[in-house]
Amino acid sequence: MKSNQITVEISDNRKEKPAFSSLQFGKTFTDHMFVMDYTEDQGWHHPRIVPYQPITLDPAATIFHYGQTVFEGLKAYLSENEEVFLFRPEENIKRLNRSCERLCIPQVDEEIALEALQKLVDIDREWIPNVEGMALYIRPFIISTEPNLDVTPSKSYTFMIILSPVGAFYKEGINPVKIAVEQEYVRAVRGGTGNAKTAGNYAGAMLAQKQSGKSGYSQVLWLDGKENKYIEEVGSMNVFFKINGEVVTPELSGSILEGITRKSVIELLKHWNVPVSERKISIDDIYDAYKNGQLEEAFGTGTAAVISPIGELFWKSEKLIINDGKTGELAKKIYDALTGIQTGKVEDPFGWRVTVQ
Repeated sequence: MKSNQITVEISDNRKEKPAFSSLQFGKTFTDHMFVMDYTEDQGWHHPRIVPYQPITLDPAATIFHYGQTVFEGLKAYLSENEEVFLFRPEENIKRLNRSCERLCIPQVDEEIALEALQKLVDIDREWIPNVEGMALYIRPFIISTEPNLDVTPSKSYTFMIILSPVGAFYKEGINPVKIAVEQEYVRAVRGGTGNAKTAGNYAGAMLAQKQSGKSGYSQVLWLDGKENKYIEEVGSMNVFFKINGEVVTPELSGSILEGITRKSVIELLKHWNVPVSERKISIDDIYDAYKNGQLEEAFGTGTAAVISPIGELFWKSEKLIINDGKTGELAKKIYDALTGIQTGKVEDPFGWRVTVQ
């Protein structure tokens, strides 16, 4: 199957676009979507861009019962010259296929997926907000569709891409958020699906997030599922700490998602000759660094928020105020560099920015 086999059906009924200044994250969707099907006898076939519409599935479809699904998230950005840019989209498709492998889902052709993604964004480019700090969120995902209650991998799947103009993921924006260290629940364990981007990881995290929200915290800091001491992620983001001049992030252990923003931050820091390391780091290490006055900054990284500074950690009834609750100098510098590359405002020495033609 070649990429030029993607068919396009343009919608006759265009939606009214919302006021971009009042957008909420993930609540509004564009006029079109991409769809492609998989069956054992045909493989992946019939790639198409069609009007955005509901889908119909058999009640026995395996997605409803065994959660065999993977997804991705990236953004399209509008430059001051009205060019449309993507940020390292090939990394998202590679990670999608790694997640597919873990969930026993047939991998997609990366060339087809990237071509479909760019075509879809180009068709709905008018939906990209022209407001600073906003973008068009892109959600590729695959669901299992075979009607079968036997606990076995599905024999049919659907791959879709939908688009959503979005504002800030956290209402706080680049301002620091308050995070509670989770001591009861865990997000994932080594050998599980923590390093895959699959729905169950997020569903299982919602209770802890809900409880922390009631206490005034934006998210939770996840600890490992075995010893309940080593830091893994913050909410649905990777996490970094600046300790005595060195930036540290938890090493990929099989239970941590390999974030594209995480990877980019590490490469950016090395480019700047800022000391950065990936290693196991415990909550006790963070507490000791805080008490010794060496915990200088902390921040989460991810596609949705890019950089989310952490101004407070709540740990064992104690509030750890980081950098006086203010955005750190390094976090701001990283945010400006990444968003500058993404929107075309600054030079891209890494070749991360992709122009949608």
